[in-house]
Amino acid sequence: MTSLVQHLITARSLARRLLSGPPALAFMPAAILSAFWLGGEGWLVVLALSLPVLFAALGLFDNDPPDALPARPDLSSAMERALQRGALAGRRTACVMVQLDNFDGLRAQMGSAAAAHIAARTLDRLRGATRDGDHVAQLQPGCFAVVVAPMRHLDLEVGIQLAGRLQSRVEEPVSIDAQAVYASCSVGFVLDTQLRGATAPSMLQAASAALDVARAHAPSAIRAYSPEMAQSPATPDALAEEVAQALENGQIAPWFQPQLSTDTGKVSGFEALARWHHPERGLIPPADFLPVMERSGQLERLGEVILYHALAALRQWDAQGFDVPRVAVNFAGEELRNPKLIDKIRWELDRFDLSPERLCIEVLETVVAASPDDIIARNINGLAKMGCSIDLDDFGTGHASISSIRRFSVSRLKIDRSFVRRVDRDAEQQRMVAAILTMAERLDLGVLAEGVESAGEHAMLAQLGCDHVQGFGIARPMPADKVADWLHSHRAKLTEPPPIGRNAG
Repeated sequence: MTSLVQHLITARSLARRLLSGPPALAFMPAAILSAFWLGGEGWLVVLALSLPVLFAALGLFDNDPPDALPARPDLSSAMERALQRGALAGRRTACVMVQLDNFDGLRAQMGSAAAAHIAARTLDRLRGATRDGDHVAQLQPGCFAVVVAPMRHLDLEVGIQLAGRLQSRVEEPVSIDAQAVYASCSVGFVLDTQLRGATAPSMLQAASAALDVARAHAPSAIRAYSPEMAQSPATPDALAEEVAQALENGQIAPWFQPQLSTDTGKVSGFEALARWHHPERGLIPPADFLPVMERSGQLERLGEVILYHALAALRQWDAQGFDVPRVAVNFAGEELRNPKLIDKIRWELDRFDLSPERLCIEVLETVVAASPDDIIARNINGLAKMGCSIDLDDFGTGHASISSIRRFSVSRLKIDRSFVRRVDRDAEQQRMVAAILTMAERLDLGVLAEGVESAGEHAMLAQLGCDHVQGFGIARPMPADKVADWLHSHRAKLTEPPPIGRNAG
């Protein structure tokens, strides 16, 4: 019976392809004229009535337009068929979910058309990297799912290799307006053997949970499902109810990522990044809770918490004998509109007996580019006059003019990671970075490149003349209690004697 059903499905699919393809469209008028010539009006009427019925039976009227997103029921049906066929044949299946990292940021930076092109190329690449029997669907812009057709040998190692192959294909550069654009992606997957009595809904839910964990460790993270991921992450509404309490009980706190001088290799500072470590759900991605905090008007309170803990950590590093020149803290537009911001920062610095030069204020380029607000300009200039350094974050994405850079007393540009990615292998990236460095030199501004992920990128940026670097290739953000160990390790590396002999240089 199952074999008969499969033959019927195959025949229906074949008929759909024959009647919906270009050859059918080309010969349809000839067929209609032939019916009229051979059978007269009667045959013409029969053909006119039967064709719509045939098309409807084959589902040809249900085709989505090329840009439409495949419906979730289609994915669920594909998953259910894979499970059934696998059970009958004694084979294994899997579900893989792929999400482009910071897709919303790409859309804001490059525009909706460019983002749609990247998503379309990603879908094409996933289809090209899978087999004919695999089902590939786009769940939402920038997020994709692959249902793996049943395989004879599919274990965790094979799943990891499959996820890695898909990730490598997706992360190949996309050409937009003769410029190579690099987009990383996170991957989560589940094998049917990892779930007891696997069903289509449980497979999709498990793959989604694995993807959430991968996104928490983005960029370019891969995670396989485990039972600990079974609890679904909270919805935005639930997060909004929890976030205020999380701020006050210490669940949300800064993690610190080091910044290095390319001249000396020494630590030139740490950036304080907000992280939420939930006692039950683990590390929640900033992309999940920061928008919730923005909607609920709690970004200013978040800034206060991060600033307090960052200055406390800096004071502690001083007491431990570490040479950390400064700590960088991100300031949102809501904080920068506070007329009493300068007094508040001065009071916090006095509390920890720190000079203003030890604090770096990071401001998004989008805030500077889109803000005619005199209060924001007053606060930033006042903090700069007090002695704090001003970093223009994500430079290259917000279209800030040179006049606005001078107006806001910017002292250093942070080159966005979209320009840094694979700079050691892409000549166009090198030219872009070199142009930014030349402009910064003429304006007497420092430069820090963020998102450095490899030794090759680090070396190329130093060769081009970039002052400072930051990124996963140096160290991932770490909780405050791990910083001392990292500083000890890094200081030991700097004091090691240079290699000599054949391996030197």
